[in-house]
Amino acid sequence: IVILVFLLCPGVSSDIVLTQSGPQIKKPGESATLSCTFSGFTLSGSTYYAGWVRQDPGKPLEWLGSIRGDKAYTYYADSVKGRFTVSVDSSSKSYLEMSSLKTEDTAVYYCALINQLITG
Repeated sequence: IVILVFLLCPGVSSDIVLTQSGPQIKKPGESATLSCTFSGFTLSGSTYYAGWVRQDPGKPLEWLGSIRGDKAYTYYADSVKGRFTVSVDSSSKSYLEMSSLKTEDTAVYYCALINQLITG
């Protein structure tokens, strides 16, 4: 399982910098944690969302989960519910914790800062 992390910042100031953890190689059944640091922006306590998406080569982006900075709301895709956990801490970092990895989890993972989340 190959995990690469990239960043997306739609609709937010260009002064905000997202720094991601590096690539990882894991075996099926193992766990992995990805991190994303938001510099120039205080995510903790805000109404912005930290989100995670992934893309398997040749397939469209797949949204995985999002958490609001004040931790009031957390959303997950059905495909990862129960295996993946999205969190934020007081130092403006977001984490994607993944357990029981499967071969189909091989993808490029993107961290995003979202100013409005529409669910439905």
